[in-house]
Amino acid sequence: MNDRRAALINGLLDLAAFLEAHPDVPVSSSVTIHHFPDSDSDAEMCEEIDKIAARVGSEIDYEDSPYGHYATSVLFGPVEYRAVAVLAAARARHDAERSYLGCVKPDLNLDLDLD
Repeated sequence: MNDRRAALINGLLDLAAFLEAHPDVPVSSSVTIHHFPDSDSDAEMCEEIDKIAARVGSEIDYEDSPYGHYATSVLFGPVEYRAVAVLAAARARHDAERSYLGCVKPDLNLDLDLD
């Protein structure tokens, strides 16, 4: 087992033990662990997601397809393991949108009546 994997598993076990020992600490209703393939090639990333889907017995989630994501996941109650390939078109769209960062400055002097 590689160090990164072992560290994640140990961290999850430690978190579970901590939350069990401290029932007064609030928790969210769900948690998702993401895996993103380390490749720039759409074909290679999709191939990796396909292999993961076969290993975990899940289908490809086409709900994210319009956003340029190729994904699969498996649920353990409210805990999800999700493998996502962010395809080149989605990365390019994100980069284009980020290129405007800081160019538009909204007027933050809003007169809100919160009563």
